[in-house]
Amino acid sequence: MRASRFFVATLKEAPADAEVVSHRLMVRAGLIKRLSAGIYSYMPMGLRVIRKVEAIIREEMNAAGAVELLMPVVQPAELWQESGRFQAYGPELLRVKDRHERDFVIQPTSEEVITDIARQELRSYRQLPRNFYHIQTKFRDERRPRFGLMRGREFTMKDAYSFDRDKAAALRSYEKMFAAYKRIFDRFGLQYRAVAADTGAIGGDASHEFQVIADTGEDALVYCPTSDYAANVELAECVPLLASRAAPGMPLHKTPTPGKSTCEDVADLLSVPLTSTVKSLVLATDERAGDGSAGRTTIWLLLVRGDHALNEVKAGKVPGLGVFRFATTAEIEDHFGCKPGYLGPIGTRKPVKVVAERTVARMSDFVCGANAEGYHYTGVNWGRDLPEPDLVADIRNAVAGDPSPDGKGVLAIQRGIEVGHVFYLGTKYSQSMSATYLDEAGKPQLMEMGCYGIGVTRILGAAIEQGHDERGIVWPDAIAPFRVAICPIGWDRSDAVRATATRLHDELEALGVDVVLDDRGERPGAMFADWELIGVPHRVVLSERGLKEGQVEIQGRRDLAAGKASLPDALRVLRDRLRV
Repeated sequence: MRASRFFVATLKEAPADAEVVSHRLMVRAGLIKRLSAGIYSYMPMGLRVIRKVEAIIREEMNAAGAVELLMPVVQPAELWQESGRFQAYGPELLRVKDRHERDFVIQPTSEEVITDIARQELRSYRQLPRNFYHIQTKFRDERRPRFGLMRGREFTMKDAYSFDRDKAAALRSYEKMFAAYKRIFDRFGLQYRAVAADTGAIGGDASHEFQVIADTGEDALVYCPTSDYAANVELAECVPLLASRAAPGMPLHKTPTPGKSTCEDVADLLSVPLTSTVKSLVLATDERAGDGSAGRTTIWLLLVRGDHALNEVKAGKVPGLGVFRFATTAEIEDHFGCKPGYLGPIGTRKPVKVVAERTVARMSDFVCGANAEGYHYTGVNWGRDLPEPDLVADIRNAVAGDPSPDGKGVLAIQRGIEVGHVFYLGTKYSQSMSATYLDEAGKPQLMEMGCYGIGVTRILGAAIEQGHDERGIVWPDAIAPFRVAICPIGWDRSDAVRATATRLHDELEALGVDVVLDDRGERPGAMFADWELIGVPHRVVLSERGLKEGQVEIQGRRDLAAGKASLPDALRVLRDRLRV
């Protein structure tokens, strides 16, 4: 490729609304151009990266036995109503009407459409297993789109959906896709981690996220360096930190703590470890009457150790807490007789359901609020001073240093960016949409499903968040817009430079190397800065002086200095670097 025939449009400054590194560099390198909030045009340089990502995905999906199709962006609301997601999905689902006032959605995902296809086309057990995939534009009406392609409204994803006879077969399909995903991310050349994850809005029974490791990632990944355990913090199991509950050793005492409403402040005032305090969080669940009107409200008191944080995803899995909200100040005062900051499980004004985190349930002689402003109880013990909790559950976030749930070490935490997700769905959609097949006996059976997604355009942002420096992007070879940039100094002045650069370009191109020859006649500094900003992994510099010495300079994007190779040896050196 000649640079003069391509479109190189770099900028010296990033736009003011670019908040993260990937957004700034993608705009500056001319990969994307903003059209409106969360919606971007993919410019030629960025589209080359997208096509390379898609090519790797297609090769591995095809090798794993998946078959490509293409489902529409605009989908009839009837299918989403049938599955129950039309209202449940929330405002992120863009709902539209056509000229006949019929409801449609701009799809963020395609479970309903693929299930509709399957129930029409897959009639017999002989047609199973089956896996369909597509790479398609998606739209989610984000409340606050930001971070460029990391949290945009329009984006591209690869979705795959498996259909099987029973759970055992579906889990085999799941494992097959999991292995294919590992091959895909290995080929991308990114550092990543596959972690157990919550199933979220799509639903289902099992789930893994593929997270690109980056310090700027939104997700906290919990893992054990000495074992295979890894999970998103939303799902990471927290084992009890106490082997058993010790016998009471202190009397219960109502202690003045004026103006001290946090566990940290109380611990400092009383000169006790923060780990001896318990914080109280008040939630509420609302029941509806049969006619849809407001029914009974239940108030819940969740107790976690003072140095720990509530995990809302885990809390939502506590029996009875499936759909909860935080209690209002009025509800708290009505049940506890006190404002937040001094709440506790002893002496509530009205009954509440108490849920203790696993470690809290084994604590003794702890400190908690006394339900009186300016006071806390010290020397609190289960059984003696208050009843045993109604429920004991894992409801906190894991922290570094916790024991690993597999018993093989302690946990560490790193940041990640979710770019892929695999789900075992079971019969969530086949049941609601009556997707059945006939078994050997001619009886209808529900199909078991799996769902597998990769954020194609999000890969670009994640790769840049992981690979960049003060000069610009640092792409892995496999997904860089070009693998080699030939930078001839004096292109407009030297026949020898032009001839040598052209010959090397043609030789690399003949080998199938994605190479760009910068024939724009730019000054060396500007030319080097462009390709460093764009992030091309390998650069070859030719100059008249170098040619007289029989040498060219070859430098990797991560190399601190250029190396020299003789003219006759340059192609071999590049082939060794590129492994072609």
